[in-house]
Amino acid sequence: MIRITEIKLPLTHTEDELPAAVLKKLGIKPADLINFTVFQRSYDARKKAAILLVYIVDAEVKNEAVLLKRFESDRCVSSTPDMSYHHVAQLASPPTKRPLVVGFGPCGLFAALILAEMGFNPIVLERGKAVRERTKDTWGLWRKRELNPDSNVQFGEGGAGTFSDGKLYSQIRDPRFLGRKVLKEFVAAGAPPEIEYVSKPHIGTFRLVTMIEEMRAKIIALGGEIRFNHKVDDLLLEKAGDSLQLRGVKLADGSVIESDHVVLALGHSARDTFEMLHGHGVFMEAKPFSVGFRIEHPQSVIDAARFGPSAGNAILGAADYKLVHHASNGRSVYSFCMCPGGTVVAATSEPNRVVTNGMSQYSRNERNANAGFVVGITPADYPGGVLAGIEFQRQLESRAFELGGSDYNAPGQLVGDFLAGRPSKDFGSVAPSYTPGVTLTDLALALPDYAIIAMREALPAFERQIRGYSMHDAMLTGVETRTSSPLRITRDRDTLQSLNVKGLFPAGEGAGYAGGILSAGVDGIEIAEAVARAMAA
Repeated sequence: MIRITEIKLPLTHTEDELPAAVLKKLGIKPADLINFTVFQRSYDARKKAAILLVYIVDAEVKNEAVLLKRFESDRCVSSTPDMSYHHVAQLASPPTKRPLVVGFGPCGLFAALILAEMGFNPIVLERGKAVRERTKDTWGLWRKRELNPDSNVQFGEGGAGTFSDGKLYSQIRDPRFLGRKVLKEFVAAGAPPEIEYVSKPHIGTFRLVTMIEEMRAKIIALGGEIRFNHKVDDLLLEKAGDSLQLRGVKLADGSVIESDHVVLALGHSARDTFEMLHGHGVFMEAKPFSVGFRIEHPQSVIDAARFGPSAGNAILGAADYKLVHHASNGRSVYSFCMCPGGTVVAATSEPNRVVTNGMSQYSRNERNANAGFVVGITPADYPGGVLAGIEFQRQLESRAFELGGSDYNAPGQLVGDFLAGRPSKDFGSVAPSYTPGVTLTDLALALPDYAIIAMREALPAFERQIRGYSMHDAMLTGVETRTSSPLRITRDRDTLQSLNVKGLFPAGEGAGYAGGILSAGVDGIEIAEAVARAMAA
């Protein structure tokens, strides 16, 4: 197969123009083109009046070697790499001590799947509920202001990514194309086939629910086991020289499961588990993360600014954006987890705290666009040790709860009032989508001064890139604190095990090694492979 990149065609091109462009690029006749598939389709919207679609194509041709020789100096033509996935081990019979996977978000899901495919019969321990029961509990907070601390946006089957835009793209290095394995498994579980080739694939919450159920069934059929409402409270450890050896876990009900190999696929909100690990002396380090608000605009404003006269085109869909501003006080302000045509959701996992996040369905057809509008912070901003970032988050979330009225309403403010430094008294044309509700206030009280100063400077800068971004009626809702894990559970580069606990495999977003569904899934695959190598040694 030959890979051809940077094939550019008009947004409104006909079906025949793509194969014609392949033939033209390679300089071959139609009879010499056996077949071709689209590896990726993106768009170039720098010229809004003439938006282009940009293709990467894999072509099966006659005389492939001759063509590759002819184009050996052309960076746009090369041999298609092998993107197939190959297991690192395959057991003939299941092990006596089965590996455990703690957490069933994207990382735990793929760790369990790969282990099951290799014959290791993993046991998954998930503190929350199965995805449909979990969805009911989540709606309980959104509609009735009733929080279940173990079953919510953060905890339960599918992890935090279930209640998101379902974005499936990442900037991680992926030389083994493990991301393709993630996407192919999602398609096999019911995701739209287009996620394998569009440049910014997404699924949306409703589709994710059914896909996760399909993947759970596959893991079980392969010999895996999923145990919901099984919260891990402690680790069983014994001394092994200068380090510790893991021998199993203790659950909240007091029962014990023995295992020498445990994947710790925690989400970034598993604060009680982080505290337990720290109490055992498991090596961790504080890391940077970000805090801020959710910002909402009419989706039509974003579409017009990004696509101009092509706004509303079905291929382009609802427009997204990615913005960053380096403020004069040294802070970086940026957009995070942008959800076109979506809603702002209540995402707390602890009582008497308010946390926001963004979510959208596959259709992305809600009236508002929303994104995190956040400021980067470092451990220097929250001194006090490894767990200080958690306490910092909690303080902001508790303050947001109070500003919202202490009933799970979120505090909110119009962008124009935020820039002017005055509390908002009336909603404008942008109706906030957050439920249970929004209480208007002064959001300058919700974050440290350095963050507010940087955000006020960033809004006019973002306006220069997206017209309407700093419009008076745009809506800010607070607070966004769970952008990523506030700590990293450090692991060995080669074995992927904890630096001082043999048999413990920190993984995914909570451990500080992923950010989003795709990267978490890839990390889950790599962790499963590391477990397989360790168990086969």
